[in-house]
Amino acid sequence: MVLVSAVMKSYNHERFLSESIESVLTQDFDDLELVIVDDASTDASRRIIRSYAERDARIRVIIHERNMGISKTVNDGIDAARGQFVAQIDSDDVWVADKLTKQLAVLERDEDLIVWSEGELIDHAGRSIGKSFSESCGGVSKKKSGAIFQDLVKGNYILGSTVLYKKTNLGEIRYDESLMYVNDFKFYLELARKHQFHYIAEPLAKYRLHGRNVLMGTSSEVMKRRQIAKREYASILEESIRQYDHEITPKTKANMYASLAGLYYSLGQKKKGLRCLLQAIRYNPSYPKLLLRRRLSNLLSSCT
Repeated sequence: MVLVSAVMKSYNHERFLSESIESVLTQDFDDLELVIVDDASTDASRRIIRSYAERDARIRVIIHERNMGISKTVNDGIDAARGQFVAQIDSDDVWVADKLTKQLAVLERDEDLIVWSEGELIDHAGRSIGKSFSESCGGVSKKKSGAIFQDLVKGNYILGSTVLYKKTNLGEIRYDESLMYVNDFKFYLELARKHQFHYIAEPLAKYRLHGRNVLMGTSSEVMKRRQIAKREYASILEESIRQYDHEITPKTKANMYASLAGLYYSLGQKKKGLRCLLQAIRYNPSYPKLLLRRRLSNLLSSCT
């Protein structure tokens, strides 16, 4: 058994793939394997992957002959992983050289922690944008270590390419294959219900922003994907309220319902949005009126 399995999902990232692969292979210790799952890429990705696999025996390759989606791709990688610990990385992201070493030092003290870190935003050419991942997703003031479920259930702020965990701690937890885009949020929520998280403030991975990010851009296709993502996000929040009702504090429920109101308003479901807003007030009657008016007039028109 190797110590760490790095699971990389790959789809049409030929421009960034080599840098991503090399950032795993050049970690400052060798007791690892890289499991690459290519989801039927139509560019040169499979050729690049096979070329690396021929040169480095630590690489194991799974090829989907037809596109199966993000969840199935990640799940296949997790299930194939032979390491004691599993790390995930997207094929357009980059690890710093001592990423795993610093995280394993934490796991030596408590191997049941879910260890993750800050990330640095880079552009298509690998240049720093001068902004952290937390700054980009509103996660600066969120609780990042310990029992983070109450904060995380309000909205995802975990950078997936930084996460490291013991494989046996997953149990039956996997990515929900009924979801297309917000699958990682549900995955981390389920982990956060059962395990403590540990956050390293140092950026140990680089998150790349580019024209091929699934939910970035202004094209009609991207807008359709965003609508799907909003519906999925809303369904996860609704399901979480139903399933974990006794675990969620009233204040957290109020924030969740306020977020649901924004999602439903942006999806054109105004009556549903209004009902959620009233639920937010029910669980937190002290909500400032000004904030509620602002949510109605501005924030409720977009995905929060």
